[in-house]
Amino acid sequence: MRLLLTGCNGQVGFELQRSLAPLGEVVAVDHAECNLAEPDAIRGLVRTVRPDIIVNPAAYTAVDKAESERDLARAINAVAPGILGEESAKLGAFVVHYSTDYVFDGTKQGAYIEDDDTNPQSVYGHTKRDGELALDKANPHHLILRTSWVVGAHGGNFAKTMLKLAADRDSLGVVADQWGAPTSAALLADLVAHLVRQQRCSPATFPYGIYHCVTAGETHWCDYARYVIGAAIQAGKPMKATPESIRPITTADYPTPAKRPANSRLNTTKFRTTFGLELPHWQAGLDHILQQIL
Repeated sequence: MRLLLTGCNGQVGFELQRSLAPLGEVVAVDHAECNLAEPDAIRGLVRTVRPDIIVNPAAYTAVDKAESERDLARAINAVAPGILGEESAKLGAFVVHYSTDYVFDGTKQGAYIEDDDTNPQSVYGHTKRDGELALDKANPHHLILRTSWVVGAHGGNFAKTMLKLAADRDSLGVVADQWGAPTSAALLADLVAHLVRQQRCSPATFPYGIYHCVTAGETHWCDYARYVIGAAIQAGKPMKATPESIRPITTADYPTPAKRPANSRLNTTKFRTTFGLELPHWQAGLDHILQQIL
C-alpha cells in the first residue's frame, strides 16, 4: 500500500509519519516538495505517486493572517482539498482530511454535532468549510475529521507559547470565555492509522463522511495555560509566572483580526459509536506532550 502524506512537518503531519509507517510506503511531502497553493503541483504529485491513501493534515493555519491573505488561505484550505479529491477519485484512492471547529460560529450552548449548520466567522473558518465541501463533492470515499486546539511536541502551539511567556513575565492575561478541548497531535495521528486499517479491510462498507474528533472534557484558554505552567513548575522549570498569576480576561479584552468561536466544543458520539473507540481526557494527552517538551 502506498500512502501520500501532505504537511509532514506540521504538528499532526510529523506524528503521522510515525503512525502510518507500519501500514506501507509513506511518501511524505511538505511545502518545499509540493506547494498546495499551486493546483498543477498537486495534480502532478498525485499522478506521480499514485497513492492508495491520501492523508491531508496540511492547512493554512495562521488564523489572523488569513484575514489579509485570503487568496492564499483559500488556495490551500478550500481549493487544494477539492483537487486532492478529484485526483484521488480517478485512482480509486481514499482521502483522510482534517478540518476544524472554526467552521461553526460558536454560539451554540452545547457541543456541536456533525449535522449542525456551519457558519464560519473568519476567513480561516470559511476556507476550511469550503474545503470540506470541495472534497465531499469530488470523492465520496473520504473521511473528514473536525478537531480543535491541536497541541503536539513538534511545532508551535499555545502550550509552548505560554511556557515561553511565563518564563519571562510575572503575570499573564489569558482569555477565559472561549471553551474547547486541547487535542493531542499524536492521538489524531494514531486514530487515523487505525481508521486507515479499517478502511483497507472493508472499503465497501467503511462509514465514510464527517466526524468530530477531539479529546474528552473541556476547558478554557486561561485554565489551559494554568495547567501547563503548573506542570512546568512541578517539573522544576524556572517560571516567573505561576498558575495563580494567570489572570482571566475576556475575548473583548484581547481583540484579534479574526473572530474566534466562543464555543469550540465538538460532540464525538458519532465517532466513538461508529468506530468503537474511546477518546481520552485532554489532560492525558497534554501530560504526555509536556513530558516531552519540559
